[in-house]
Amino acid sequence: MSPIAKYEFVDYNPQSSHNVSMRKNAKLPKLIGKRIKKRRNELRLTQEELADKLGISRVYMGYLEQGRNAPSLALLQKLSRSLNVPLQRFF
Repeated sequence: MSPIAKYEFVDYNPQSSHNVSMRKNAKLPKLIGKRIKKRRNELRLTQEELADKLGISRVYMGYLEQGRNAPSLALLQKLSRSLNVPLQRFF
């Protein structure tokens, strides 16, 4: 048996419904980031101040606000408490 026989090749179809739903989900980190930044600015906190409260780096805080990284549920809970908003506000 040749090594290539072990792999299954899947044809990528950008029009499939599965791929569309994945693209929609990719927008969620950006939405969460915008809402974090808006609330942080309302409270007149810097990224560094909020990052210190959360125990994360300022760079990571920036990545979260840009939607480059998605926060874990535990971090979302900390954000909710630190920003004094319900968890649902991020979604």
